[in-house]
Parts: sequence; C-alpha cells; structure tokens
Amino acid sequence: MAGRRIVDDVSFPVEEGEVLALVGPSGAGKSSLLRLLDRLDEPTSGTVFLSGVDYRTIPPRDLRRSVGMVMQAAALFPGTVADNVRFGPHQHGRDLPDAQVYELLKQVGLAGFASRPADRLSGGEAQRVNVARALANEPQVLLLDEPTSALDEGSKLGVEELIAAIARDRSLTCVIVTHDMAQAARIATRALVMEAGRMRRIGPVREVLHAEARLP
Repeated sequence: MAGRRIVDDVSFPVEEGEVLALVGPSGAGKSSLLRLLDRLDEPTSGTVFLSGVDYRTIPPRDLRRSVGMVMQAAALFPGTVADNVRFGPHQHGRDLPDAQVYELLKQVGLAGFASRPADRLSGGEAQRVNVARALANEPQVLLLDEPTSALDEGSKLGVEELIAAIARDRSLTCVIVTHDMAQAARIATRALVMEAGRMRRIGPVREVLHAEARLP
C-alpha cells in the first residue's frame, strides 16, 4: 500500500534577502516542507535549487553550512555559550576567534554572555544563542521552525525583532514556519499557505493573510 504524501506538488521561488512565512493549520506539512528544504528528509521526487545549484549535488556537510536551521527548542549543548556558538565552524575545521564569537553574541543581544553556562539561560536567551549558533556558519539561508512557540510574549517579540533585523542587515534569506498569523505579518515579506500538504496560496504577506481572513 502506497504511503501518504505529506508534501505534494509544492513549487515556489524564494528571493535573496526575503523572509517567507509558511502558514497553515497543524498537519498541513509546513515543518515537513522545511525539513525537505534542508534535506533532513529526502524528497521522493523533485528537488531544491540553492543559488541555481541542485542541492542533491552539494555534499551534506557543505549544505548544512549554507542552510542554517533553528528549531522550536534551542537544545543547546553542555558547556558555555561560546562553546555552542563555535560548534558549527568547529565541525568544518574552523576555530572561531573570540572576537567573532563576541560579535555574533552582540548581534543577537547577548554581549558578555560568552562564558555563561548554556544550561543557565532563560528560554529567550537560549533561542538567541540558537540563532547565533546558526549564523556562525555564515549561511545563505536560515530556516526557522516555530522559533518562538515555547517563549513568553516578551521573549517572543524580542526574537521576532532579532530575526527581522538579521534578515535586513545581512540580506539573509529566511523561511519561517509559524502558526501565529500576526507574527507572519510583522516579520515576513511574503506568505505561503499550506493545506493538506499542498500550497494553496502565495504572495505578499498582508495580501495573502487578508485573503485567508486571518487579519482584519
């Protein structure tokens, strides 16, 4: 018996420097699509092009460096904040100097946190370290799967502002999964609505969310 198609016939471009929000009900396939974009799951058909290159031709280690991923839970490693920020570059044989660690932490609003134990951070602080850890690899694309879902309102808005600022200042392409339509309107330039594994609509974020009756 054939398995159920979790993501089916979804095709769309993402422009350099834009923030695209993937929205839709639970079970629509948003997180599954995000995993396909990073090749954490293997597509049974179709492919993804990164700067015009079929990502199946890119060695997995190089792809992980080019496409960063930020999950719902920060899941930091034992050790200091600096140890976590250095992890990705270290995997690729690069030792991140103290000055670069400091600069990354400064960018995410955590200047002075380098020596702080990772297990003594608040949820919002841990998620900011998670973003800094992803940025340490200097990715072309940053994928974010409900990055604020486990945070209180104040921390959520802080991480939203951080994502928007990084995308703007670095011209970094971001794709973010969110159930929060107001959040999508605040930080995304376009929205893609998914339902039952298929793309239902894509376009400018407010236009799409108005059409979906998700915003007044």
